[in-house]
Amino acid sequence: MTPGHEVVGTVAGFGAGVSGFAVGDRVGVAWLRRTDGTCAYCLRGAENLCPRSEYTGWDADGGYAEYTTAPAAFAHRLPRAWTTWPWRRCSAPGSSATARCAGPPCHRAAGSVSTASGQRPSLRAGGARRGGHGACADPGRGRAAARAGAGAASARDAYEAPPEPLDSAILFAPAGELVPVALRALDRGGVLAVAGIHLSDTPPLDYEHELFYERELRSVTSNTREDAREFLGLAARYGVRATTHTYPLSRAADALTDLKAGRFDGAAVLVNDLNG
Repeated sequence: MTPGHEVVGTVAGFGAGVSGFAVGDRVGVAWLRRTDGTCAYCLRGAENLCPRSEYTGWDADGGYAEYTTAPAAFAHRLPRAWTTWPWRRCSAPGSSATARCAGPPCHRAAGSVSTASGQRPSLRAGGARRGGHGACADPGRGRAAARAGAGAASARDAYEAPPEPLDSAILFAPAGELVPVALRALDRGGVLAVAGIHLSDTPPLDYEHELFYERELRSVTSNTREDAREFLGLAARYGVRATTHTYPLSRAADALTDLKAGRFDGAAVLVNDLNG
């Protein structure tokens, strides 16, 4: 299986039954590739829970290639602000590619905690919000980035208590040991959403200090197409940009090695150089 689940490219062709796209259009292909459209979850607008869902780079070849295919119903037209930039500029393919996976689930997580708490958290690695002020808890250099570019009112180590109890929080790190830490940081009635696709084992929870007073723990499973479309519109409207580092596709192995070694912050983006 060819991996790659955050894909941006140019339409090279399409099937006879496809409408709404033209050759040359810039589109994105996300992690969620297909759902059955008929199950109880799909019919109630929760297609991200479809038991017969398929995923890009997992059930079908992904974007680590010169060409890939995708169901037209699950391809996303990119915002005009992203399609008008020169293709070789880092910010255009980088921001739009990383918005294919990282952005929409975070957006869904923000909506899930705001529904219960009345507050919308900031989209950070340990983001939370209290009274309209974003906070960030991160084990490393993410704290500096949160202060400098994300407008966080507070940026602390992941294990530090926030300056005041939080209405809501989102955990992006796949570290189960941070679940009780985040729960203890919540105010009464606060909500914690775990937004990753994987989480290591969670330690036993102390009911009195971590769950009592109607604190709530919930998970977020991928996103729906509507989540993705809404997020793309907001990202274009507010000028969201990702911190990216480009590598030619022929150096994909180097990108993965550098990522594992922590040689850059943000995300690596592979640019197809095999056809010149």
